[in-house]
Amino acid sequence: MNISDFNKKAQIQKKDNQNFYKRLTNRPPKNLDNLFHEAHQTVFEKIDCLACANCCKTTSPIFYQRDIERASKALRLKPGAFIEKYLRIDEDQDFVLQQAPCVFLNSDNYCSIYNDRPNACREYPHTNRKKMQQILDLTYKNTLVCPAVLQITEELKKKLDL
Repeated sequence: MNISDFNKKAQIQKKDNQNFYKRLTNRPPKNLDNLFHEAHQTVFEKIDCLACANCCKTTSPIFYQRDIERASKALRLKPGAFIEKYLRIDEDQDFVLQQAPCVFLNSDNYCSIYNDRPNACREYPHTNRKKMQQILDLTYKNTLVCPAVLQITEELKKKLDL
């Protein structure tokens, strides 16, 4: 999917998706995790993240201490030097990248620290997790960043009568 087309589609569907996730939060089905996991599997059989990398281009993961230590070791930096060079503290008091796109994103959309990337990157877009009900707000926000999450949401809307 073309990112420009995705952004237009995500904006057009923004209010509807927001309402869908509110209803889903208020009346979650017992099999919510399974529904997400099935949709995740179906969508990611067709989507190649390397063709997109919109998440890396537009947002920053949270870097926890273990992420900082792992990435700084891979780059042969002390954790303090890594923080100073690449991170800032956001409004929630979390360490995030100083800027977007991600400094570790190469022109071919590969990550230069892929094996040592933050846990948030490893798990993104979080649609195959357990206890999806706990992150429905985040999942809604990700419909505006990730074409796969937007498609997963469309799959869920077809299956759920909310």
